[in-house]
Amino acid sequence: MSYGALAARIDMPKAIRAVGHANGSNPISVVLPCHRLIGADGSLVKYGGGLERKRWLLRHEGVEI
Repeated sequence: MSYGALAARIDMPKAIRAVGHANGSNPISVVLPCHRLIGADGSLVKYGGGLERKRWLLRHEGVEI
């Protein structure tokens, strides 16, 4: 899911940056899986644990990258 899609899902389609900020401030990423958010173009974007870890987590969950 993209940041924009998540913003739209919470009925705040213009709050893309706020969603990104909240995602980046997530202190419990094991419980709230923030690694699942992607860029609008489908690319992997910032992740506090690094993009390699994000790739690994997604592949571990069966996501094709």
